[in-house]
Amino acid sequence: MIRYGDEFARELKFVGFSPSIERRDGQWVDVELRFETEASTPIPTDLIDLTGLIVCTHEGHPIQMIPLDEGCDCEYQFTVGEKEQIEAYVRSEPVLAAIRRAVQSGSDA
Repeated sequence: MIRYGDEFARELKFVGFSPSIERRDGQWVDVELRFETEASTPIPTDLIDLTGLIVCTHEGHPIQMIPLDEGCDCEYQFTVGEKEQIEAYVRSEPVLAAIRRAVQSGSDA
């Protein structure tokens, strides 16, 4: 993770994800992730409850990856390596199947 304005980034290595998937509308699906990291790459101590909001198309293509702290925008951003780990997880078959189910069961208001 890298804090806005900092030059130093600390790369998190994810070892587990807990997803929550919800169809937002006729175009987007929100995938909220909780993270488990390797002990050697702990989450920054100034973050209370880190999650990630991954905005995807209905086909499961990640469009935006936003780190959140306690459900709100925070002063961190994901590094390129972290985004690659997240994208690989979101594009895995079990997550894509869950996205398809969310799209099929949702309805636009």
